[in-house]
Amino acid sequence: MPGRRSARRLAVLSSLALLAYQLPAGAEPAVFSESNPERFDCRQLADWDMPDSALEWFERSLWASHCHVFQARAVRIGIDGVRTLALSHDIRDGIEREVARFLDGPSVFFERHGRIGRMTWADSEDDAPASPAGISRHIDRYYRLSMGNDERIANRSAVRLDIEPLDGMRFGQRLWLDAETALPLKRELIDDRGRVVETFQLTELQPPQLHEGGVVLDDRRAPPRQAWQPGWLPEGFIDQPVDTDVEQHDDTVAHRIYSDGLSTLSLFVEPIEEGRERLIPGLHRLGISLAVVRHVASSDQAMQVVVMGELPPRVLVQVADNLVWNGASADEEEG
Repeated sequence: MPGRRSARRLAVLSSLALLAYQLPAGAEPAVFSESNPERFDCRQLADWDMPDSALEWFERSLWASHCHVFQARAVRIGIDGVRTLALSHDIRDGIEREVARFLDGPSVFFERHGRIGRMTWADSEDDAPASPAGISRHIDRYYRLSMGNDERIANRSAVRLDIEPLDGMRFGQRLWLDAETALPLKRELIDDRGRVVETFQLTELQPPQLHEGGVVLDDRRAPPRQAWQPGWLPEGFIDQPVDTDVEQHDDTVAHRIYSDGLSTLSLFVEPIEEGRERLIPGLHRLGISLAVVRHVASSDQAMQVVVMGELPPRVLVQVADNLVWNGASADEEEG
């Protein structure tokens, strides 16, 4: 069944995007070396003053998510149903380890090891902002952040942040942060029509512990060379310096991730070869994520383009339709 094969293939691509992407957050840039890696000392969070504004709370939540060791249970509610999860986050030798395990439905297990990421690609001598303050300043240009009413989530006092996009190119959010640690306790994703399309909420949080040490910051890395680039992106979306060369990829699949610090899209490009499974062109839904598939002609080969993310459909379509290949826009083929 072509439809089922396409759904399975898109589900694989969606998983790859999730595994590859880590929201960039870190400390001010400095010279990095493997022998003496740059670290952020998590212990200093205990001495920081209480945030005064929504933007400061958001910044603090980025640090908290990297620096606290915890275990939790959560529920995810979306248009594709309700799932429960077990979550954990710990730090060993400055490296974070995150685990998410679904407790019902199909067995799904995600594990990710990583450092605090940089905000952009950069050569060793270039400035590559990695601080939550830098990310906060960036999203403040594209979203309006405000404080909501305090509530109680997972038996803990919570501070609510309302995050509203300043244009129609991205979704909004409501965040509930733990008043003590600033860890995210609940998130509602709000589409461009004002509808809540996903709720992710902790139902139980074991007392989190502030890591007594440092978390390693990622090295500065120059962007990889590739034969294509997006000819259009929503304002504020930046090419993310994350490793997308994961084992599940076919060697011929090129994958890049773009983000404004809050919203994210993934772009996959691969050749269409005889006997190779291809996706059906058009708009596809994967839970709350959407994917746009195009078959285009580059200079000498037909290519399959997939743009995926939790963004308005017209945004994904515009990205997919404006791929630039070797200095010229690719021409769309018949599916």
